[in-house]
Amino acid sequence: MEPFTASSLKERKRNSIKDFVAVAGPLHVSHLSIFSRTELGMYLKIMRLPRGPTLTFKIHNYSLARDVISSLKKQVVVDTAFKHSPLIVLNSFSGEGLQMKLMASMFQNMFPTINLTSVDLNTIKRCVLLNYNPSTKLIDFRHYTIKVVPVGVSKGVKKVVQGKVPNLGNCNDITEFFTKVGLLSESEAEDDQQNHVVLPQKLASRGNIESGKSSIRLSELGPRLTLQLIKIEDGLLDGQVLYHDLIQKTEEEKAEIEKRREMKKKLKEKRKKVQEANKKAKEEAKQAHKEKSLKGMQQGKSEADVESSQAANEDAPVEEDDDREYYRQEVGEEPDKDLFSTKRVGFKRKFDAPHFRNKKPKLERTGNVSSKKPFDKHNKFQADKKFKGKKFKSNKDIKARGKGVDKTNSRNRDHRPIGGKIANKKFKRKNKK
Repeated sequence: MEPFTASSLKERKRNSIKDFVAVAGPLHVSHLSIFSRTELGMYLKIMRLPRGPTLTFKIHNYSLARDVISSLKKQVVVDTAFKHSPLIVLNSFSGEGLQMKLMASMFQNMFPTINLTSVDLNTIKRCVLLNYNPSTKLIDFRHYTIKVVPVGVSKGVKKVVQGKVPNLGNCNDITEFFTKVGLLSESEAEDDQQNHVVLPQKLASRGNIESGKSSIRLSELGPRLTLQLIKIEDGLLDGQVLYHDLIQKTEEEKAEIEKRREMKKKLKEKRKKVQEANKKAKEEAKQAHKEKSLKGMQQGKSEADVESSQAANEDAPVEEDDDREYYRQEVGEEPDKDLFSTKRVGFKRKFDAPHFRNKKPKLERTGNVSSKKPFDKHNKFQADKKFKGKKFKSNKDIKARGKGVDKTNSRNRDHRPIGGKIANKKFKRKNKK
């Protein structure tokens, strides 16, 4: 069906027919083919989008394209042939009956139409053949590639025309190579006269000229299908059954089925209306709740504004009474200097010195580092006292055990700070002038 197919369409496990029908319009998809398999056999459903009809075929036999190509002696697969749509050929579809007309119309509309007056023969590279057998009611589906070769041209001339270098080792002259009858190919010798046509146009292949005689050869590409029409439905996978090959029903049964379908349709419409009403009520309730929430938020916002204004009023500076003047008027004496303090309670006291207002004072280290005598490892009394009777281990002993040598200076090691505090340090405060 290429090139007008959705060959790169990625489907998910939960995709349904409704999903494909929904995207069929934007993607300009006209037909949909579905393969299914049951315990009774395999089926092919071809439907016209978006409203039907739907044709159901039973697959009796099939062969994949790779199996068909591998069975050929000479495999001919041209990638450029799939750039253009194939030519559709219907055989024996002119019988009487509604099913024959629907089948022919469905297969023809699956492929683009060809205008015989303006068609370019170079674009016709493939052919799809559908053959209907009236006795068995089976349809044979075949797919071929079309090759056009000139007629009446020897094998040597074909090689020269195609640009191949001929082998003249067995010829005395170049004319013998062109006129030798034995150089004709076996396929040309067995060529049927019915395959010969007169070309109305010049083809891209070498040797095929306008108004010249050429032969048409077909090479099968696959796949192969043997189909049987089972059912035709009016709708898309659901609707009135227009034709059924296995089941025949009377007019009363058809009327009963139609009545049940109408009742089912009305019930579906009723449920749909109820769902729409429930959805509308939920949306109205949601909108009312939203408005109510917004109203409450606005009220809470106004209360918060009142509280913030009150807090601002409380934080405003209050004019304090002059306690000293009141004391003078009431007592008649001058109050003490420290009786009424002007400092505010709760504030951290700061240094009055100018160099203490912004940064901490620097400390300067002077004098001896420590008045304690350094530890003497050769003094047996100090060694016993420090290690509590244990034998002192020298650097050689530690290195012999693989623990490495302590390269720290003994003087610095003995006077290291203990417990995060500096012991016996003398500092003096550095005053700024």
